[in-house]
Amino acid sequence: MKKLIPPDFQIPEVLEADRFRLRMLKVTDVVKDYDAVMTSIDHLQGIFGVRSKWPSKDLTFEQDLIDLGWHHKEFQTRSSFAYTVMNPGESQCLGCVYIFPPTKSGFDAEVYMWVRKSAYDEGLDPILYETVKNWIAEKWPFKKVAYPGREIDWETWKSLE
Repeated sequence: MKKLIPPDFQIPEVLEADRFRLRMLKVTDVVKDYDAVMTSIDHLQGIFGVRSKWPSKDLTFEQDLIDLGWHHKEFQTRSSFAYTVMNPGESQCLGCVYIFPPTKSGFDAEVYMWVRKSAYDEGLDPILYETVKNWIAEKWPFKKVAYPGREIDWETWKSLE
């Protein structure tokens, strides 16, 4: 199995921007993460594809904690990378960014991201997207990154092998 990143690659810990701060998503973020997800359920539907069931209205706090634990562990094992998007003072989770191994040939990684509904309404989504794209290009070792649902529409993405 091909590794997502080289063993000696120094994983970027933080990305500071004017309106947000990106850092590793941890289980200790569950209260703020759960709030961001549950106040934005309808807005977040389809973020991982048209058939994605996440998030569901019956997502429990415990299930979110398990998800965060899974993401935290994957980050530690360097198999995928989940970052929380916090406001600069870290009082509120604004969203998440995920860097996953590719599921389609021709790509080095897949990147997904979301922002809570209130942050979306304030115009954060395109700012996050452009900032993350530049950060990935400058700080990560990938040559060809897929942004499904953004640069590649879901219909086209589904048809790729």
